Amino acid sequence: MGKIIEFPPAVRAKYEPVIGLEVHVQLLTQTKIFCGCSTQFGSKPNSNVCPVCLGMPGALPVLNKKAVEFAVLASQAIHCQVRETSIFARKNYFYPDLPKGYQISQFDKPLAEHGWIDIPAAGGGTKRIGITRLHIEEDAGKSIHDGFADSDAYTSIDLNRTGVPLTEIVSEPDMRSPDEAFEYLTRLKEIILYTGVSDCNMEEGSLRCDANVSIRPVGQEKLGTKAEIKNVNSFRYVREALEYEIARQIELVESGEKITQETRLYNPTEGRTYSMRSKEEAHDYRYFPEPDLQPLVVDARWQAEIRKTLPELPEARRSRMVGDYGITEYDAQVLTSSRTLADQFEEAAKASKNAKRVANLVQGELMGRLKAANLTIEDSPITMKGVAFSADLVEDGTISSKILKDLYDKAFAGDEDFPAVYEREKPQQLTDTGAIEKMIAEIIAANPKQVEQYRAGKTTMIGFFVGQVMKASKGQAKPELVNELLKKHLASGS
Repeated sequence: MGKIIEFPPAVRAKYEPVIGLEVHVQLLTQTKIFCGCSTQFGSKPNSNVCPVCLGMPGALPVLNKKAVEFAVLASQAIHCQVRETSIFARKNYFYPDLPKGYQISQFDKPLAEHGWIDIPAAGGGTKRIGITRLHIEEDAGKSIHDGFADSDAYTSIDLNRTGVPLTEIVSEPDMRSPDEAFEYLTRLKEIILYTGVSDCNMEEGSLRCDANVSIRPVGQEKLGTKAEIKNVNSFRYVREALEYEIARQIELVESGEKITQETRLYNPTEGRTYSMRSKEEAHDYRYFPEPDLQPLVVDARWQAEIRKTLPELPEARRSRMVGDYGITEYDAQVLTSSRTLADQFEEAAKASKNAKRVANLVQGELMGRLKAANLTIEDSPITMKGVAFSADLVEDGTISSKILKDLYDKAFAGDEDFPAVYEREKPQQLTDTGAIEKMIAEIIAANPKQVEQYRAGKTTMIGFFVGQVMKASKGQAKPELVNELLKKHLASGS
């Protein structure tokens, strides 16, 4: 990674970054926005095309109703005001992967405006990031510059993506640091995933981000000259690109040079941005109303029907779960990171004896193993019902935490759910007082030095003796009973 330009704190403190983000979200429809072609990713190049999406003369677009409903639902989830009447427009520009020579988008009358998302603030609490607009548009095709025998001489074009439905979500320039931009993207993706309108798969291009950034002297109201960083394909890279670009702009200003308004690309290998082209203005695209499409009317009744399908969103769900299950805000944050995880946890928690213990096991035992195995919650061998089952066994004293860990390890090793492993192994906690006391007597006799230290006041040695008993019992002795009996025997000298 390239070295980010370093400045003395006093120099860096003179400038305030101003950041706005444009996020393209592919809608999860089965067919394209203006024709019946499939939107399936990974199909053979140029196989999901027809006269409409290829821009053949005389072919007319027909709007996909499901795409509209998904776009409205996304708008409602980010608190936007949905227009009853919006207008499609032609955005005119020439590029090889745009067969019509224009993109059908929206301009002065977008689908929705004036929304917001709350993000964690650096000093605690939250900060509200405004959303300027959400509009509907079609995607362009894809230019492929490598991977073929003649790639050194030719660029290949795959038009399968042409006409895939998108929403573009444009934020206000309310972010003041790369970290705030990262938080905004994280929250936006989380909300969109909850609605189910997109899978937000950045590797497949279902979510793409352009970042606009400028700097200005602290206290100045007027915005500085911005650079747009185009098509960054991960949130981490967005943060890195912004960090580099802010430093680059400060260096220019400190050197007495002017910042040029331009579009730039980020190279993650080198950790720096490069100039791509001068930044276009709206008039460069010669927008005009799309003559082949009627105005889009989403009246109050239709909006209300769509709103009925809006799920409980992450922030509201976290607050409720803290109250319902007695878990911490951090627990709730982890457990609502995806709608699938939250749904499964709530189902398991309601059926378990102790919801808090279920939450602890998800974080303490399940998530760590999933991360180590590079698995998602959907791929977990231990289901959430299995977690609840294991939590109840610990809760009623049937098994110890040590036995539970061993069984979790076996479940992951054998790709089995917890109940199946438990039924096969049938481990039980050892609660036979006589058997445990026999072990204790042998351990006390074998460790006179440690006994002496304990009786001399070093009570932390109890942990050593507990460990020895658990080892001798192969983890099956009930810890609470072991502690009780050890203290009695160590104190009595027997």
